[in-house]
Amino acid sequence: MIKGGNMKKRHISFIGIIVLLVLLFFILPVESQDNGIKSLRQSSKAFASVARNVSPSVVFIQVEGSKRNSLYPKFNMPFDDEWPFGAELFRRFFGENFGETQKPRRQPNIVGQGSGFIFLTKEHLFVDRSYILTNNHVVEYAKKIKVILQDNREFEAEIIGTDPKSDVAILEIKIGNLPTLTLGDSSKLEVGEWVVAIGNPFGLSHTLTVGVVSATGRNSLGINDYEDFIQTDAAINPGNSGGPLVNLDGDVIGINTAIFSKSGGYMGIGFSIPINLANDIAQQLMTNGEVTRGHLGALVQDMSPELADSFNIKKNNGVLVAQVMDDSPASDAGIKQGDIIISFRGKPVSSTGSFRNQVALTSPKSTVPIQIIRDGKQINITVTINKLTQDIEQALSHEQPSKNLGLMVQNITPALAKKFDIESDKGVLITQVKTGSIADMANIKVGSVILQVNRINVNNTSDFDQAFKKSTKEKSVLLLIKTDKTQRYIILSWS
Repeated sequence: MIKGGNMKKRHISFIGIIVLLVLLFFILPVESQDNGIKSLRQSSKAFASVARNVSPSVVFIQVEGSKRNSLYPKFNMPFDDEWPFGAELFRRFFGENFGETQKPRRQPNIVGQGSGFIFLTKEHLFVDRSYILTNNHVVEYAKKIKVILQDNREFEAEIIGTDPKSDVAILEIKIGNLPTLTLGDSSKLEVGEWVVAIGNPFGLSHTLTVGVVSATGRNSLGINDYEDFIQTDAAINPGNSGGPLVNLDGDVIGINTAIFSKSGGYMGIGFSIPINLANDIAQQLMTNGEVTRGHLGALVQDMSPELADSFNIKKNNGVLVAQVMDDSPASDAGIKQGDIIISFRGKPVSSTGSFRNQVALTSPKSTVPIQIIRDGKQINITVTINKLTQDIEQALSHEQPSKNLGLMVQNITPALAKKFDIESDKGVLITQVKTGSIADMANIKVGSVILQVNRINVNNTSDFDQAFKKSTKEKSVLLLIKTDKTQRYIILSWS
């Protein structure tokens, strides 16, 4: 009897466990689902809060002008059809029917549209005026600018300053004490963070879209002269241009500027100017009425895996000095061709684009520390930055004529000759070929040697530059290239 009772108790206990498991099976998913819905509600409330707080500071900009190109800007990537995405265009985005290839009808006053936002300046709020950040291409060549607030009040705006090289512009309207947006710190952005874009796509006032930061530090896109873009998948369309990209705290971390699109509409790839860069430009425009940039005088190139290996450094660690201009701050400081710049003003150097921005944003006459690697040894150098003048900019643009081809060349040094198994010191070594460029399409490889340009022998980069300059008008060049032990002629053309 006792034994049977024990078995019965165990049977009841087993049934109880089964019942408990069944209950947990149904209860836990319900509880988990409730927690998930609760989390989604919290996210929804966060976005709604951003919209409430940010929208009053976002403005709708309407522009009247006489030049369609300024109001409906459309630009190609550096090598047009040869770019990896094909023949499609990067497009600035505001206004209707932008990017059309047909010849526009003549109009006395072409109306364009874009976005902007009232921002908190260093002087804080003004009683009689407010300042608006937007893109230069939104207001370029404008004859009349009208700003519309969220409450439908309209004001005429005046351009305080523009910087086409970074695509930043400042407007002023005659009304004070308006809600302003706080500028955040774009250097702290991480890929994957939630961001919100607010603007006026297709004239639809104060539209909010949500996405994440897809990438940071995008440069060499050919959009602006100075680039360090934030890439986002937050939906942005024609009319968003100049509007804010904000984080969940409502702080501005970027100015929406361009999209990649095959149709002219949203395709998940948008670009915003980092607010740190835009704010530096804005403060100069407001203080001095112009932007003054620094000049080092060293032409640099990104480190390819082959170059990094030949110099015995980590990939993407620094930029390689390809050429030093005479009588420049770089030459005065003792920087030499073949040096690798790994730090500028105490900040790591990762790419030519970011390094160019670092130098440009350094005030002239500033003395800054630079760390370089030379012959495997780290050296600390101090350099005094000069002012970048128009003459110097023109000279710099002529120093790298091969940029149209998408390749970089360098003098053949003993170390490079050994690395790439080059038997002769004649010609110039191809050290970089940009993906999707004309050179890449022609199957030109890193490590090849250019012996002639338009049937003129070249023995160094100076010879190469001089010979190539004669091809700029024709936009075509004949190269004699040696790869391994084989030589071949290649004709390259660009538009």
